[in-house]
This record gives sequence, structure tokens and C-alpha cells, in this order.
Amino acid sequence: MKVQILAAARQDLIEGYRFYEKQAEGIGAYFLDSLFSDIDSLVISAGAHPVHFGKYHRLLSKRFPFAVYYRIENQTAQVYAVLDCRRSPAWTRKRLAPETKGEE
Repeated sequence: MKVQILAAARQDLIEGYRFYEKQAEGIGAYFLDSLFSDIDSLVISAGAHPVHFGKYHRLLSKRFPFAVYYRIENQTAQVYAVLDCRRSPAWTRKRLAPETKGEE
């Protein structure tokens, strides 16, 4: 399985990096290493995660309170968002909504 990180998800990763780097130097890099490791695991495990918000599989990060939202299209796991699980579910639903316009 191929994995593609879409632009919005790349921006989520950058924002997460900045947040953790402000906490202490080096934690931002550890955050990125951890999340990229989680995302890389989709090569083997894509599709094995529960579906949330009607169409996105959700992979929970092993080390940080973040979730990777992805869909499988044409043998590719497309990562749409990497979001902080501490946010309200309503915020997450709204954040994913632009990706679902015109569908369902």
C-alpha cells in the first residue's frame, strides 16, 4: 500500500511541531519522528483502523495525543488530517467537513 500525505495534513504536522517545540527544544522533532513512524505503519496496516465521521479511518498515535485521519483510494492511504485528540469532537468534525463537501 502506498501512503500519501495531503497538504492539509502536512500543515497539521507543522503546527504540531511548532506547538511541541515551544514546550521544549527537541520535542517538536520527536513529535514529527513519532507521527511519521505512525503514518509509515499504514503501508502495512491501512484499513485496519475504525472508521470515524462516516468515511475516515482513524489511526491513534502511539506517543502523542494525536489521530491520523485517512481514506483508502486506489490502493493508496491518503492522509487527510493529523489532529489533536484533546480538541472537541465538534471541532474535529468541522475540520474534516471541507474534505466531505459534495459527498455522502
